[in-house]
Amino acid sequence: MNNRDTPRLIISRAAKLDINDIARWYDMRAAGRGEEFLADVDDAVAQVRRFPESGPLVYRSLRGLVLQEFPYTLFYVYEPGRIRVLGVIHWRRDPEVWQARAP
Repeated sequence: MNNRDTPRLIISRAAKLDINDIARWYDMRAAGRGEEFLADVDDAVAQVRRFPESGPLVYRSLRGLVLQEFPYTLFYVYEPGRIRVLGVIHWRRDPEVWQARAP
């Protein structure tokens, strides 16, 4: 896949807030842990960009990709030419939290 075949990535404001809040929370508990979380999110985003349908459909058109090192799921929608990341949400959260973000 070359760069022009790579879908455009859009990260919603809500997803950015999720990511920043979670990274801060981890950093308050252990120095550098927030950076590890951010690296895990980056790895998930890279996988989704390379294989947009790798996350299974979990609700309507919403897909979810479980992070490798942290108990969170990256929720996104894949549409031709673009990927919209709508949230990064803990596994134990009420499903209505991420379902409410589905288009």
